[in-house]
Amino acid sequence: MLGIIGAMQEEVELLLEGLEDAAEHPGVTLPNLRIYSGLLDGLEVLITVGGIGKVNAAMTSTYLLMAGATQVVFTGVAGGIHPSLVVGDIVVSSDCVQHDVDVSALGYRLGEIPGEILSWPADEQLRALALEAAHEVQGVNVTGGRVVSGDVFVASPDKVAWLWQHFGAACAEMEGAAVAQVCARHGVPYVVIRSVSDTAGGDANVDYREFMPIVARHSAQVVRGMTRRMAAGLLAAGLAEPS
Repeated sequence: MLGIIGAMQEEVELLLEGLEDAAEHPGVTLPNLRIYSGLLDGLEVLITVGGIGKVNAAMTSTYLLMAGATQVVFTGVAGGIHPSLVVGDIVVSSDCVQHDVDVSALGYRLGEIPGEILSWPADEQLRALALEAAHEVQGVNVTGGRVVSGDVFVASPDKVAWLWQHFGAACAEMEGAAVAQVCARHGVPYVVIRSVSDTAGGDANVDYREFMPIVARHSAQVVRGMTRRMAAGLLAAGLAEPS
């Protein structure tokens, strides 16, 4: 079962519009959390809005796994860090790091949580599907790279340079690494798909508000490309009935 999370309603509403046989998933008791089940391009999925920030993302991911998700895609927008990225481009995660973790005074690397690995790698199969689907989106560049997460909206050229220098980040956002950590702990494959809504510099707040609703469509297109391929694969393997 594929679980799909976006931090905000705008990041999943296009997917919810295409959800067939949609129903609210029973058994979720967390207030204000709604998990919807249904068919997306013939594939059984769970879709939810996770909320902004790492705590919300981790909490929602845990409930999504409890609801039956065996693979997770996080979709939405991010600030571009890689120098080649512009608004509208797509990043597919190679791995995720929490950039606001700093235990370096005790000898740990920047971003490293004691007792955890520095970064959580994305599942190669999901990543390959996402990259293939992303290349179908017209007029954008596609980059595979590191997604860095922190409980801060990056809107500073100095911070952009720091994230590039210390982490080699492709993009910065506020949830992906928390989802990755939860999935890794449970042995669940994941990938993060981000469309660049701003370049995280001094005008990031303006760019974000202007372009977020537009570029969120790009991430949704990638997810739909993935669900079509996954459904076709199940059908070819005889594990699904023709619709």
